[in-house]
Amino acid sequence: MKNVPEVKIGLVGVSRDCFPAELTKRRRAAVVEAYGKKYNSDELYECPITIIESETDMEKALDDVVKAGCQALCVYLGNFGPEISETMLAQRFDGPVMFCAAAEESQNDLSDGRGDAYCGMLNASYNLSLRNVKAYIPSYPVGTAEECADMIHDFMPVARAIYAVKNLKIFSFGPRPLNFLACNAPIKCLYDMGIEIEENSELDLFEAFNNLEGDPRIDEVAKDMAKELGNGNKIPEIIPKLARYELTLLDWIEKHKGSKKYFAIAGKCWPAFQTQFKFVPCYVNSRLTGSGIPVSCEVDIYGALSEYIGTCISQDAVTLLDINNSVPDDMFEQSIKGKFDYDWKHTDLFMGFHCGNTCSSKLANCEMKFQKIMARSLPREVTNGTLEGAIAPGDITFYRLQSTAGSELRAYAAEGKVLPVDPMSFGGIGVFAIPEMGRFYRHFLIEKNFPHHGAVMFGHYAKYLYEVYKYLGVATDNIGFNRAAGDRYPGENPWA
Repeated sequence: MKNVPEVKIGLVGVSRDCFPAELTKRRRAAVVEAYGKKYNSDELYECPITIIESETDMEKALDDVVKAGCQALCVYLGNFGPEISETMLAQRFDGPVMFCAAAEESQNDLSDGRGDAYCGMLNASYNLSLRNVKAYIPSYPVGTAEECADMIHDFMPVARAIYAVKNLKIFSFGPRPLNFLACNAPIKCLYDMGIEIEENSELDLFEAFNNLEGDPRIDEVAKDMAKELGNGNKIPEIIPKLARYELTLLDWIEKHKGSKKYFAIAGKCWPAFQTQFKFVPCYVNSRLTGSGIPVSCEVDIYGALSEYIGTCISQDAVTLLDINNSVPDDMFEQSIKGKFDYDWKHTDLFMGFHCGNTCSSKLANCEMKFQKIMARSLPREVTNGTLEGAIAPGDITFYRLQSTAGSELRAYAAEGKVLPVDPMSFGGIGVFAIPEMGRFYRHFLIEKNFPHHGAVMFGHYAKYLYEVYKYLGVATDNIGFNRAAGDRYPGENPWA
């Protein structure tokens, strides 16, 4: 998938001078061997320098991993480790860093072969805090070579997302539509995370679109669109305009990318877009998002960021949906109740919907159509360009990262499913099922003032997402999840 980094993790072994350096060297080599047997060995680079307590050694190791092209770092405590130089390394490295430590290997070698890395991790974490350095520490960071290899592999999607966010530019076009203040949040937190934001007028975009009239590339993109849609190409006359718009956005990125490597777009899609462009941008948004360049609706900047984080974690297409409507009683009784392995409650269910921004690969079926909501107040011919269909059933993670009005980051993640149930409605839509969704909706999403847009990864990825949130600076009290029955939310009425 384009627009997502390939990450190489540098493995640096550390050793305290009163412990045998050979112990770290041997254990580090065993981790590399274990990783290569189970995963892609090209993802892990073994730094040949073992750091002792010397800052000079630390500088050599830092120079080595940078020259090797590492975007992320694993500091491996093969023994107790030097808390100063190992945390200075994390401080100086410009990328995501994790720490893990070696478990003792045998009761027959607890003299010269004992490393005490279990103890050393405590000192490392304390020194990281003193230096105000962020690092990923696995849920249990001490393990055998095979277990540490698994920890490093689990760090990979986290590292990919963190590295990408630090090198991300978000392009926005136009102010948020009227009555969509929920998607309007301060951009200060973006700068705090290292993200660049370029805010543009939709008039600038319209000028660029008009300047591409007659561009020879349009026919090729239009053919690709027609091939993707197949029998769902119900409005072929709109395809050339959509192809021109797609090229407009891609050209804009190329001309304005500046120093950043990765990109997302928060696009304007109404109310004046349709009357001026003479179509709606939903299908183009779906294609770019499916290729790895998320395009959010309604100039939802934090929605675009959320989508991009999910793209990096899952290395797959994502989508952005309204947490839209409840499931009718008769649909629940006829199509859901008692028909699945999990006994879903009615309040576990809702429909996720957007006009047509979900890519074709994530729809069970799809057709090019007009936008029904907009066509209620506009001529139908200017509302063509949505991709309608039922969202494909399967596992999902519903999530969002958001800034409050006071520039405080909040986030949530909830794992669930899209059920194989006909939503019997329009747009890109599906019946979503999340355990205890009703309580989560009321006592976290509403209580913490989240907007109606939520991002969707197609699979269960919440454990990685949680670590990304923490690394980006979201306080753990501000990370929400769907709590199990009996696990009361703060503020939830115990007698309700």
